[in-house]
Amino acid sequence: MRGTIDGFSYGLVTPVVAFLMACLGSALGLRCTMRCLRTRRAWKPGGLALGAASIGSGVWTMHFIAMTGFVVIEAPVGYDRLTTFASLVVGILMVGVGIFIVGYRASTPMALLTGGTITGLGFATMHYLGMAGLRLDGGNIDYDTVTVALSVLIAVIAATGALWVVVSRRGFLASLAASLIMGAASTGMHYTAMAAVHVHLEDTAGLATGERATELLVPMLIGPAVFLLLASVAVVVDPLLVTGGGRERPTGSAGGPCGHSGVPAQRIRPRPAYRDPAGRTAARSPRRSPPDLHDW
Repeated sequence: MRGTIDGFSYGLVTPVVAFLMACLGSALGLRCTMRCLRTRRAWKPGGLALGAASIGSGVWTMHFIAMTGFVVIEAPVGYDRLTTFASLVVGILMVGVGIFIVGYRASTPMALLTGGTITGLGFATMHYLGMAGLRLDGGNIDYDTVTVALSVLIAVIAATGALWVVVSRRGFLASLAASLIMGAASTGMHYTAMAAVHVHLEDTAGLATGERATELLVPMLIGPAVFLLLASVAVVVDPLLVTGGGRERPTGSAGGPCGHSGVPAQRIRPRPAYRDPAGRTAARSPRRSPPDLHDW
C-alpha cells in the first residue's frame, strides 16, 4: 500500500529554520567568493575552499533540519549514518568544483554557466544521496521523474543566478541578494524533490533499521554548526571579507602615476636646442648608448 507522507510535521518551523541555515551558509560562502574575485592575495585558494565548505555545510544542514519534519504515518523513518555523512562530503566537493571554476574563470560566460551548473548539481546530489540513506523497514521509496528533473533545474538556475550576482555586482547588498537566491535555490530544490517522493509499504510490523532523525539531529548538526560559527568569525575578523573594499585597488589605478603606489613616474625633460655653425637651430639628438655585445 502507499504510505501517507507528511513533510511539515512541525508546521512552518522546519522550513523557516532550514531556509535561514541555507542562507547563512550561502552568505558566508558567497562573501568569501566575492572577496576572492576582487583580490589577488595569496590566500585565494583557501578563501574559495572556505566558501565552498560554508555553502555545502549550510545546504546540508538545511536538508536535515527539513527532514526532521518528514514522517511516514504508517512507519518510522530511519537513516544510515555512513550514507548520510557521505552526502555532506560529496556535496562540498561538487560545490567546491563549481566555486573554483567561477573563482578563477569568472570573466567568461561559459565559466559562469559551468560553475553554476556544477554547483546546482552539487545541491541535488547532496539531497538525493542523503535520501538514499533513508531507511523504511518493509517499505521502499520511488520518485516522480518529471518532478525530480524540475528540482534539479531549480537548483541549477538559481545557483547560476546567485553566482552571476556575485561576479557582476559589488557590495553588501549584492552579497545579501545572492545569498537569499542561493538559500531559496537549495530550499526550493529540497521541497520540490520531496514532492516527488512516493512511499510504498509492504509490511509495517517492523521498525526502521537505521537511526531515527531525532536521534541523529544533534550529532549531525554539531559539526556543521561549529564550522559555520568559525567561518563567521573568520569573515568578521577580516574586514576585507566584510566590506568588500579597502586595501585593494582596481588594476591599472594604483597609487602612483606609474600605477604603483609610492613610486613616482620619472620625468623626461627635453634636451635644449643648439645652433649649428650655419646658424640653424636644431634639436639636440639623443645620446646613444654604446652597442650591446649581444647585438653582434
